[in-house]
Amino acid sequence: MMLETWLTKSLGIELPIIGAPMGGRAGGRLAGEVSRAGGLGMLGAARYATPEWIADEVAIARAGGGDVGIGLMTWSLDDDATLLDAALEYTPKLISLSFGDPAPYVARIHDAGIPVLAQVNTIDDLRIAERAGVDIIVAQGGEAGGHTGRVATLPLLQEILESTSLPVLAAGGVSTGRGLAAVLAAGGEGVLVGTILLASPETIGPDYARTRVLAAGSADTVYTPVFDRARHQPWPERWFGRALTNDFTDKFHGGGVDDDVIVDAYDPADPNVGVVYAGQAAGMVTSERAAGDVIRAMAAQAEQLLSAAGAKVRNNGR
Repeated sequence: MMLETWLTKSLGIELPIIGAPMGGRAGGRLAGEVSRAGGLGMLGAARYATPEWIADEVAIARAGGGDVGIGLMTWSLDDDATLLDAALEYTPKLISLSFGDPAPYVARIHDAGIPVLAQVNTIDDLRIAERAGVDIIVAQGGEAGGHTGRVATLPLLQEILESTSLPVLAAGGVSTGRGLAAVLAAGGEGVLVGTILLASPETIGPDYARTRVLAAGSADTVYTPVFDRARHQPWPERWFGRALTNDFTDKFHGGGVDDDVIVDAYDPADPNVGVVYAGQAAGMVTSERAAGDVIRAMAAQAEQLLSAAGAKVRNNGR
C-alpha cells in the first residue's frame, strides 16, 4: 500500500513506475518486462518508426501477458499522424504526446478510451498541456537522456507541483528507489525511468549502446543537437538531446561546422561515433540487469525508505 498512488489506481498497475518511451531503445521486450514487473512499459515510436513496427512490438510486449503504452513525438504528428492511427488500433493502456502542442490529438485518443500523458519542460509547456486536456503531466528535467529541456528535475518538479491540479510524475535522473521515494514524498504520483534500463538485455539498438552506458559516469553526457543534424532529424530547436560523449561530440558539438560535414562523418555502426542517448543517471548503471529486476528493486527500496521515514516521523512526534 505504501506505493499505491493515483497512477497505480487509475492505470490498474502495481507500481508507480513507467518505462520511458525511448526512441530506438524501448521496444516490445523492454516494455513487456517493465509491465510484467508491475509498472507500465512504453514503446518509443520515434518519427522514423512505422505502423508495422508498432504492430510487431505491441505483439511482443503482450505475448507474455504484459500491457503496453505508446509514446509519440507531437511535433512529428503535425506533419503525419500515421503513427497515431497505428497506436490507436491496438488500444494501449496509455499514450504519451510530448514535445509540442497535443491539443489536435487529445480528443481522438480520449474517444478511444485511452488516457494521455504529456512530458513538459517549462511552465509554459504545462499550460499548453492543461489547455489540451491531457490527463497526466510528467515534469521532465534536463538530466534526462534523449530529448529534453534545460531546467533540472528538482526545481521543475517543485514548480509544476505548485502550479497544477493534474497528477504529476517526474522524469530525469531517477534511477533508484531513493529517487522514486523522493518524488512520492514531494507529492508526485510516480516516475518515468529510462537511463537506468539502458543496459538491460531487453533494449533494442546496437550492442555497443549497452557497453558504453556501463562504462559511462554521470558526467559523461552532453546536451547537443549534433546527432539530430547528423541524422536529418528535424527536431524543433528548443529541444536538444542528452547523449553520451564520444569522438563525434568531441569534434562537432559546439563548433561552427556545416551540416554536410557532420552528415558525412556520422557512422551509426561505430561506437566512437554513433549516438547513445542517456541521462545523467548513467553513473548508476553498473551492471547488465533484466528490466524487471531493475523495476522491482527500485520499488522495494522506495517502499523500505518511505516506511522508515514514516516510522521516524511518528517516533519524533511522541
